[in-house]
Amino acid sequence: MPDLHDDGEFKPHPAPGVDHLDYAGEQGMAVEQETLVEADPAKREEARSLWGDAWRDLRRRPIFVISALLILLLIVMSIFPWAFTDANPRQADLIHNFLKRPDWTDFFGAGWFGYDGQGRSIYARVVYGARASITVGIFVTLGVTLLGGLTGMVAGYFGGAVDAVISRIIDIFFGIPLLLGALVLLGAFSARTVWSVVVALAVLGWTQIARVMRGAVLTVKQADYVMAGRALGAGTGRLMFRHILPNALAPVIVVATIALGGYIATEATLSFLGIGLQDPTISWGIDIASAQKVIRTAPYVLFFPAAALSITVLAFIMLGDAVRDALDPKLR
Repeated sequence: MPDLHDDGEFKPHPAPGVDHLDYAGEQGMAVEQETLVEADPAKREEARSLWGDAWRDLRRRPIFVISALLILLLIVMSIFPWAFTDANPRQADLIHNFLKRPDWTDFFGAGWFGYDGQGRSIYARVVYGARASITVGIFVTLGVTLLGGLTGMVAGYFGGAVDAVISRIIDIFFGIPLLLGALVLLGAFSARTVWSVVVALAVLGWTQIARVMRGAVLTVKQADYVMAGRALGAGTGRLMFRHILPNALAPVIVVATIALGGYIATEATLSFLGIGLQDPTISWGIDIASAQKVIRTAPYVLFFPAAALSITVLAFIMLGDAVRDALDPKLR
């Protein structure tokens, strides 16, 4: 009788004189070799994670590439400003350089963007002003992410009375306008430096990150792998930092990246109002405030620091939008 195989074809038994065990062994080896070929790791699709998919998607987005290059340029400029200009941003020459117009032939020179009302190089001040803005933006973002992330994770994980108390504290701080609260806090500092602005903005700006982290933790802690870890006796610290935090971090990163540009704009606003950074610190907000007196006769004094501030904020917002689209599967 013929054998009916899965492929729908009839194949005879081994020929007369052929041992059945040898025939079965040959067939088994053939099946095993076929299985090994199908299971070849080189032919299987690589395992893909959320972060791997996000990175592959980001590399194909022009908006991410452009914003990342701009941010990299700004960071290098803030760390090594002398590599972009040899002019002294604090050197004033009222006699020769008072509101001197830009010299477009003096590329990367002291007079490229002209001079301000005190005879200082606008280009040099734009370059050196990047340090204060980038420093405030990065460190405020780190502070609010750590404070808000930890607070939101504790509230979302423990729930109950702990969540209720922390949520009411978040609501209280969330009701304080960031700019108004920073004006009040900075008024208590005798010397307003970069670090005093960082502290004031971090103390008041952590509530949004806390809310986002709390919502993410409430969702992630119901996952099967968290339940399995708890059933196997994993401790609270291991569950929070090894299982919940890595999977709840994506929305926090998106919000923090977008908010970084807002913190830079807030620092410039505080400096413009005269309650933020003070001389001798070089800040785009300070230069914009001093330029309003000569905006009609010398608009370039206002234009260049304002353009640098706008490009910086726009770069971080674009980066945050690209990261959000890459981490959200619904937007792909």
